[in-house]
Amino acid sequence: KFWTLHRKNTLTSGESSSLFYHFLKFCPNFLLLLEKMAAARGRDAVVKVVRAVEGASCRCPAHSAGFTHATQKRCQGTETTETEYAVEMATSTIRYGMGVTQEVGMDFQNMGAKKVCLMTDKTVAQLPPMQTVLEAMTKAGINYEVYDNVRVEPTDSSFNDAIDFAKKGNFDAYLAVGGGSVMDTCKAANLFSAHPDAELLDFVYPPIGKGHPVTNQLKPLIAVPTTSGTGSETTGVAVFDYEPLKAKIGIGQRAIRPTMGLVDPIHCKYMPERVTANSGFDVLCHALESYTAIPYQERRPRPPNPIQRPAYQGSNPISDVWSLHALRIINKYMKRAVRDAEDMEARSNMHLASTFAGIGFGNAGVHLCHGMSYPISGLVKKFKSKDYSQDHPLVPHGLSVVVSAPAVFQFTAPMCPERHLEAAEILGFDTRNAKREDAGPILADLLRKFVKDLDVDDGLQALGYSTEDIPALVKGTLPQHRVTKLAPRPQTEEDLSRLFEASMTIY
Repeated sequence: KFWTLHRKNTLTSGESSSLFYHFLKFCPNFLLLLEKMAAARGRDAVVKVVRAVEGASCRCPAHSAGFTHATQKRCQGTETTETEYAVEMATSTIRYGMGVTQEVGMDFQNMGAKKVCLMTDKTVAQLPPMQTVLEAMTKAGINYEVYDNVRVEPTDSSFNDAIDFAKKGNFDAYLAVGGGSVMDTCKAANLFSAHPDAELLDFVYPPIGKGHPVTNQLKPLIAVPTTSGTGSETTGVAVFDYEPLKAKIGIGQRAIRPTMGLVDPIHCKYMPERVTANSGFDVLCHALESYTAIPYQERRPRPPNPIQRPAYQGSNPISDVWSLHALRIINKYMKRAVRDAEDMEARSNMHLASTFAGIGFGNAGVHLCHGMSYPISGLVKKFKSKDYSQDHPLVPHGLSVVVSAPAVFQFTAPMCPERHLEAAEILGFDTRNAKREDAGPILADLLRKFVKDLDVDDGLQALGYSTEDIPALVKGTLPQHRVTKLAPRPQTEEDLSRLFEASMTIY
């Protein structure tokens, strides 16, 4: 009836837009109809319906909602917002090879660095990778100061502590030796040393932060990753737990990406089994989410100036290459890498897969698994993971991401079933007789088996959460616009509640 009235112009534009939004939000059958259309006639059919409604509808704040990424018309007298038409690739210089860490002193020498800020954490500080770095710096005659107080899963407090250290040191270059927590902390220290009057939220994504652009030149930063997960050596992203909201938030600016990443597989053999597994799950979700994100040309609004183009741009032909190849490596090597620390072929390839997926998602973005993971980490109660620091409760990032993956990809599959099926095929499923409408269950079941084979904690309940925590988990997800808006399927609060509920147990 709604569609008939709309086509006959019986409804005003405002009524049309408002009704469509409320049907989408509150009527399960209406959403089911869209899902069936996607399964039977393809994603384009659904997009066509949404665009047709939007094209004749007012998009003033009273009627607007984030249920489409298509071109929209605004109220009369306001500027037209257009969809994106370009994608911009940015990544760090990457040097890969067994033993490349020993070159880091010469790199700073070649840069003319006089005083380097070397950041790491308490664990890595005692491991051979750090010893190699110190020897290389000393041999090259580079003056440096060590900051080893980086917190695993950093917070706003730990960021500020590192930033204060950097501001006082008057450094002309930075070196991060460790996992994603170390690299992200070092990026933040570099950023705020170059903007000494800025506040922590100034560069954080809206709506929590102000999203200011970087205006000052940063110092060179070299990253030496010692885990195989975050890909932070390639990206302009730094994530931390914002304690007032008990949720992770992020800074996303191309300017903060490392000048160079030294990807040295020799460091992989020092990763404990659970660190290897959880790091690998982060790679898995980086690849899957970036490949299934909305196409870049559907993202809006198009920035008025190229400098405002976000780091996370949506799936695109270049990122697709990196993400798909990372999935192939995961399928072949991840289980071997977790089960055998001496399998250097497997661990070396996973180290490289982390970088590949980092290049992919660093330009395409991630979506719901990561958006939902931030409150899972931020609201942690008493959970502590084997092989990690036991001095504070901690849900490792890769674990917080993968725990919702089966539910998420079952939810998103109707919007781009071909991509979900392709991912399932790469991960080992025979899709020759698979139907498009089965894409979600196929990929979800495959992921359940994958994580079960690697002894992952069985869902949110195993991490200390119950259904009573779902409202708080949803509340922590809602502000994560930088990633949730890249999901191929828009989501309401009710959708998020169902996804968290479905993730209470995995198996």
